[in-house]
Amino acid sequence: MITVVGIGADGWDGLAPGSRRAVEAAEVLMGAARQLDLVPASPATAAERVAWPSPLLPALPALMERYAGREICVLASGDPMFHGIGSTLVRLLGPCEVRVLPHVSSLSLACARLGWPVEQVDVVSLVGRPAAALNAAVVPGRRVVALGSGVDSPSLVAGLVSGLGYGPSPMTVLCDLGAACESVTAATADTWTGPARSALNVIAVECVPGPEAEPLARVPGLPDAAYEHDGQLTKREVRAVSLSRLAPLPGELLWDVGAGAGSIAVEWMRGHPSCAAVAIESRADRAAAIARNADRLGVPGLRVVEGRAPAALAGLPAPDAVFVGGGATVPGLLETCWDALRPGGRLVVNAVTLESEAVVAGWYARVGGDLVRLAVQRASPVGSFTGWRAAMPVTVWSVTRRDAL
Repeated sequence: MITVVGIGADGWDGLAPGSRRAVEAAEVLMGAARQLDLVPASPATAAERVAWPSPLLPALPALMERYAGREICVLASGDPMFHGIGSTLVRLLGPCEVRVLPHVSSLSLACARLGWPVEQVDVVSLVGRPAAALNAAVVPGRRVVALGSGVDSPSLVAGLVSGLGYGPSPMTVLCDLGAACESVTAATADTWTGPARSALNVIAVECVPGPEAEPLARVPGLPDAAYEHDGQLTKREVRAVSLSRLAPLPGELLWDVGAGAGSIAVEWMRGHPSCAAVAIESRADRAAAIARNADRLGVPGLRVVEGRAPAALAGLPAPDAVFVGGGATVPGLLETCWDALRPGGRLVVNAVTLESEAVVAGWYARVGGDLVRLAVQRASPVGSFTGWRAAMPVTVWSVTRRDAL
């Protein structure tokens, strides 16, 4: 059993009695050098001290094995289960092998200082994660707390928020929360200058849009102009219908096969922070554009695989849903996607040509599902008047994997 003790910037004095006893009982005390320094040297805390190596995650399994059989106590900042090492150790060792004694999290301390209800705040960690994840959280009227990863984090957040057109947003930087040297600095995103007073900082933003801001909803069907594309894009109305049939649920994984601009994968992931997606695209230029779209629209965790399906699908984790926006006629593609689906998984295929419709019709006859044809018309100038111009109709086939072959 490994005990993980949360410790705040107030150090030893701020630890609860149970947490102190866990530290004193340890034979091995692990943690970042800064956290280890918070425990005073004394006969009661004479455990062997092991500072985390860098990078930590690849070294962690061997480190745990090396000290197996000894009483290990791991120090963590604040609440170890809130973007912390506690979650990592539980994934590695299992919940029965890890005991967690949390401290007050930096989020709770920041919200207490600001008078913000914790449940009404969106949280983004910048610790070991791309700052682009903030792009999806910055919307009018929301309060966002970013967990900083160094003295430059506030400047990074300020630049990103201002770049989205939210320069007037009030921004509060709270450093060393809970310590005697705690500090609070307030500005707006467009007036923030200089580094934070400490590497231990939390950045709180009240999102106020400026006149140039273009808020984007979290529901499917973003404007086509939100994407960088060369025309290979599932258009807005068809995208909204396709995603409704894919039915993303929290924690699920999507394959976006023949991703083009990656719009289906991006909006799948924007639906919930725990949703994941893999965008498979054969062209290098489009694959690069997908990555840029993912960053700009706040889902930098989107995985992009450059290659031609179905060969490029080999070795990918099993999906909960698959979208095929093009390439239905490629031999073996739909068979590979269907076989890869988890039980209850959804397959959605968009067909535009007669040949792809014929393939879809064959599958529909075999496994059922639902067929819908979408015809979209847009108003456009006709001389000095306005008329309707029709886009190519799209046939959408959707089916759930529980339907057996």
